[in-house]
Amino acid sequence: MKIEIWSDVVCPFCYIGKRRFEKALANFDQKDQIEVIYRSFQLNPEIKTDTDKTVVQYLSESKGVPLEQAAEMTAYVTQQAAIEGLEYQMDHAVVANTFRSHRLLQLALDQGLQLETKERLLKAYFIEGKNIDDIPTLIELSNEIGLTDVAETLQGDNYADEVERDILESKQFGIQGVPFFVFNRKYGISGAQEVKVFAEAIEQSFKEWVESPQPTDF
Repeated sequence: MKIEIWSDVVCPFCYIGKRRFEKALANFDQKDQIEVIYRSFQLNPEIKTDTDKTVVQYLSESKGVPLEQAAEMTAYVTQQAAIEGLEYQMDHAVVANTFRSHRLLQLALDQGLQLETKERLLKAYFIEGKNIDDIPTLIELSNEIGLTDVAETLQGDNYADEVERDILESKQFGIQGVPFFVFNRKYGISGAQEVKVFAEAIEQSFKEWVESPQPTDF
């Protein structure tokens, strides 16, 4: 059974939701029969990578709120992440466009290393303060994972169409925010829900998949 997750690399609740989903999946007896695929989504396709701007400054400008309120927003997601064992370092996060990272994730999908790549990119952004739009940085991270053909891919426009396809499909599905989890193209769950919610969705969708393996239109 296929579970598709639309998410962005710089989305704090995508990392939190990932952890909660993983906990639910780990406790599912038939997890070896489930394929997880990450789909591309950009919270802000127009964002310009800016290593001199803090995330708080970016949030203040993009959302039109005072710096103090933006700081409170980052503090809140940091607290929520800590509950899941994630030590966000938002003060060091680099404001970056994620299109290049999504192209890397598409390459990783073809090479069977997408889950490892997704985790590495999230950690790089939220915990290590790395620029996930920087080609040398992405090549370095990819080497850790064992991805091949990375430099050629990132220096050209390979997998751009695949990223755009995912984004278009998210619009067709009516997805307006991420993370968004789609179970066998039948059920959709929005947001970083509690582990119990994911567990129930996995159980129900898997049961129906066993009875009728063909995916339905979401």
